[in-house]
Amino acid sequence: MKSYRGKPSIYNAPAGSKKAELEVEDLSLHFGGVTALRDIDLSVATGELVAVIGPNGAGKTSLLNTVTGYYRAGKGRIRFNGEDITRAPTHDITRKGIGRTFQNIELFPGMTVLSNMMLARHLFCKYRLGSAGLFLPAVRQEEVRHRRIVEEIIDFLEMQAIRNTPVGSLPYGQRKRVELGRALALEPNLLILDEPFAGMNMEEKEDMVRFLVELNEAWNQTMILVEHDMSVVMSISKRVVVLNFGEKLAEGSPDEVQNDPEVIKAYLGEAEAI
Repeated sequence: MKSYRGKPSIYNAPAGSKKAELEVEDLSLHFGGVTALRDIDLSVATGELVAVIGPNGAGKTSLLNTVTGYYRAGKGRIRFNGEDITRAPTHDITRKGIGRTFQNIELFPGMTVLSNMMLARHLFCKYRLGSAGLFLPAVRQEEVRHRRIVEEIIDFLEMQAIRNTPVGSLPYGQRKRVELGRALALEPNLLILDEPFAGMNMEEKEDMVRFLVELNEAWNQTMILVEHDMSVVMSISKRVVVLNFGEKLAEGSPDEVQNDPEVIKAYLGEAEAI
């Protein structure tokens, strides 16, 4: 397995600054008369890679959208590093250290890979509009710093050849990689990935697995992964949470979950190994 030898400077911060303790308690979400989530409990500790799986319509993306502020829970609490973020707006949750990718790619197709990733650095810009318009020396120095961080992430994700390519002209699998890069440019303590392998060929999946494993194991990046590819989930996750019809069906190690009769029934309708 090829390994990236450099380390983006966002991972050189003290270990304590990457704290990512998520607690979801008794979470419920309703859309009119439809229950999307019912009494969900979920915890994620710093450094964990937790997978959330389940059949289509199980509530996986609804859970991610509620944690990241796109949906408002009808009941329950969400705490991140001890702070209640249940009613926090999306931009505030991002500033607190939760970054994500999306099931349906949310990039700007007319902009280059580099420009899409630079947009994520707006959270860290300290200059004002007037200074930016005049492009004062302090602004130029800060832009150089943001550019360096983005270039390090481009190198890590092996996107040097497409860095100046408009995103709209890239294959779907490469766009998924760009979206991961933009999420990393947010310097997230907790990285949430919604089906990052969807639409990828085998080679692209292998590359993505390599990136995620290195982020988690070598650099202690905390992650929540929603994915349908069970071979990937069972090979890289430390803990697996299973949802079905908006309820938590099971939780445990990959071995425990894939041999759980209720999980097998939810996926296959019969007691065979997944």
